[in-house]
Amino acid sequence: MTNPQSPLTSLHHALASSETDPHTIAVAAAGKANSNDSHNAFLTLTTIESLHRAERLPNLFADTQNRPPLYGVPISIKDCFDLTGTTTSCGSRYYQQLHPVAEKNSWVAQRLLDAGAIIPGKTHLHQLAYGITGENADYGDSVQPRDSTLLTGGSSSGAAASVQEGSALAAIGTDTGGSVRVPAALCGLAGYRASLGVSRGEERWSGAAHLAPSFDTLGLLFRDLRDGPALAGAIYDIPSITAPSQPRVGYVGDEFTHDCEPDVLAAFAAWKQRLTERRATLIPIDTAFWVDSLDIFASIQASEAAQLHRGHYQHFEPAIAERLAWGASITIEQLQAFHRRLEVFRSQMSSLFQQVDLLLLPCAPVSKLFAGKDQSHIRKAILRYTTPASLAGLPVVTLAGEAIGAPLGTGMQLVAAPMQDASLLAFAAAL
Repeated sequence: MTNPQSPLTSLHHALASSETDPHTIAVAAAGKANSNDSHNAFLTLTTIESLHRAERLPNLFADTQNRPPLYGVPISIKDCFDLTGTTTSCGSRYYQQLHPVAEKNSWVAQRLLDAGAIIPGKTHLHQLAYGITGENADYGDSVQPRDSTLLTGGSSSGAAASVQEGSALAAIGTDTGGSVRVPAALCGLAGYRASLGVSRGEERWSGAAHLAPSFDTLGLLFRDLRDGPALAGAIYDIPSITAPSQPRVGYVGDEFTHDCEPDVLAAFAAWKQRLTERRATLIPIDTAFWVDSLDIFASIQASEAAQLHRGHYQHFEPAIAERLAWGASITIEQLQAFHRRLEVFRSQMSSLFQQVDLLLLPCAPVSKLFAGKDQSHIRKAILRYTTPASLAGLPVVTLAGEAIGAPLGTGMQLVAAPMQDASLLAFAAAL
């Protein structure tokens, strides 16, 4: 890292020294909101509310020596989480009209507010969070603020756009099959997908919309790996620990990365070199048992999504309605068989983590999704890279390609064993 301070540390210092204040920060964030060419990073802006809150923050947290960890920090939330006074759309105009105005904050929104954050609004997502590109027939496709010819990726599309444009220092997303990892990678950001065990429980999903409960996890998108432990600690109670030394890092071989663009392969090689410099031991791994991961994942996901959205399929865009209809056709016996295969896969992943501490692989075989082009062919290609961690409920940090001198869009996945979120975040922050 070349910057002397991370964005979060820099903001903390500026607030502590009175170089800035929460209201000034909120005004600046509002001025950058929806600056992408599609003007849809946010589906709902809460500018008036966030400015009023920013004005009140110094009185709400009057003890200047004991202010909460996210005091004055603008953090956006994906529009599948309730925020008092707004309607949760889940990326669907039908649900925008059907759902009532939230009278209570989701667990995630309340955590942010209790930690002193400013919420500038609720961000764009692929419809129902059921897609990897950031396209949305109802609200328009999400394009990158840095380059309007490129999609952000999804489903946490607006989350990535909000951080890239600077209207948020960090963004809350969800990740079922790659919905934090892929937009983080494509937009040159850091990302954190929490372990399934960290994300589970009625409390943490209160006021939030599921897609597929067997795989849904909470997550974050942010600019700098060094901010990961502090953000995850403040929001998800991940303890801050010393980074592990000399970890064993398994990496996928050429037989797995055969479809990667040259830029992605170059970034992969560069990150392997960086890990070696940080005294990691690199170990090639056998990924032959990953071959069925997409089949298992897609089937269980579709079945669960179909149950959640039963009776509403006709209101969604055709590709999603088709997936839901397919999910509804999966029989109980077939679903039980998929769950048996899931348990076998998780057992095999557990055995793999007896040999290594971390895994390294690309987030996607491509570095760009061009706006206005047919992306149907690339969905399965990307999911082949993301579903192994999703199936096993593993925590993942996205390593931005540009952090290693590679081009925009060439992000990697650094994957840890279940519930090893703290050590993963600490090690990534030290890179």
